[in-house]
Amino acid sequence: MSGFRDKGFGDRLSTAESARKAMQQRFQSKAAMDDPALAERKAARQAVSAAREVRLAEREAAKLADKAREAAEREARETTERNLRLEEQARETLEREERQVALEIEQKAARDARYAARKARR
Repeated sequence: MSGFRDKGFGDRLSTAESARKAMQQRFQSKAAMDDPALAERKAARQAVSAAREVRLAEREAAKLADKAREAAEREARETTERNLRLEEQARETLEREERQVALEIEQKAARDARYAARKARR
């Protein structure tokens, strides 16, 4: 067994380094190849990504449109309610004024009746 040689630490390091370089060269050569299937898969991924972005943009636009529509509906509803409250207040004020006028007329008639009764007693 004169051919057997115990590998030292330096030999193991150089062997590992050469193996790493070989793997790196294989990986770089595979990535640099102009493979039509690779290009096709890349184009398909890009198309899917673009379609996803379009769907997301459409979804965001729909959300914004819904929020705007809801805000417009809420504003219209609030305006209608405000107008109804104002009409109700105006109606109540008018009724109150009419009652006040009727009360004043009744009070004047009663006062006049008392005055006439007092005059009639004399």
